[in-house]
Amino acid sequence: MRTSMTCHICNTPSNESFQVKVLFKYDVTYYRCHTCGFIQTETPYWLPEAYESAITSLDIGLVSRNLRWAPTVEAIIRKWFVPKGPFLDYGGGYGLFVRMMRDRGFPFIRLDQYCDNLFARQFDVSDLPDVKNYELVTAFEVFEHLADPVATVDQMLQSGRSILFTTKVLPDPNVTPETWWYFIPETGQHVALYSLESLHRLAKRFGLQLYSDQRDLHLMTAKPINPTWFRWFTDLRKANLYNYFHSYPAQSLLDDDFQKVYNSVRNQPLKNLI
Repeated sequence: MRTSMTCHICNTPSNESFQVKVLFKYDVTYYRCHTCGFIQTETPYWLPEAYESAITSLDIGLVSRNLRWAPTVEAIIRKWFVPKGPFLDYGGGYGLFVRMMRDRGFPFIRLDQYCDNLFARQFDVSDLPDVKNYELVTAFEVFEHLADPVATVDQMLQSGRSILFTTKVLPDPNVTPETWWYFIPETGQHVALYSLESLHRLAKRFGLQLYSDQRDLHLMTAKPINPTWFRWFTDLRKANLYNYFHSYPAQSLLDDDFQKVYNSVRNQPLKNLI
């Protein structure tokens, strides 16, 4: 007998769709919402085990992903947001994207409760507790990890009223792990997979509009955004061209950041150098 769950996005019944072996040992049921298309797992009891290593060995695209999106994020900031920030990278992993954006002159701060901060030490929310309101929140490859998307998005929006994020959109309503690699049940971390309709409904729950390239990149915001410009910026060459000619004189924060870290190391060498 097939079971059902309530859809995390639209609160309508989601029916059992298929079962998959997760982490090579747990038989996990996936549920598909026939109203919005959202796919969710049963309550993910295996997550503590899945996050024993926050960045899995299968995430070999981590570096290329950051290189790919940095120019696009810069163009979007220049076009629709205040470049002086500050900006929050939610689920920022090793801090690579924060470091890259700070090198470009945009004051990003990292937040990640699961992963070690390797590249953005001294620029974590724990280092800068007085910063409360962010011009923009970014979240790259985070949404598919959310066991409760509505609650987490609500938390993000308490930091900033616009969220720029990546997650791959379901390529087909009847997709399965056998036909789409993005499920990655071997790692146990992808517990939420979105149709474009489900992302629109998620934004609408918070009174926001969703702008999307309909593949990877999405923006939830109340700001008036030109969809053509948004899609234009997902082209790396066009984003770089826009950034080159835009009038805002972004200056790399690298020298200032080095001095801050250097001073911290001098004051507490054993704590902050290693």
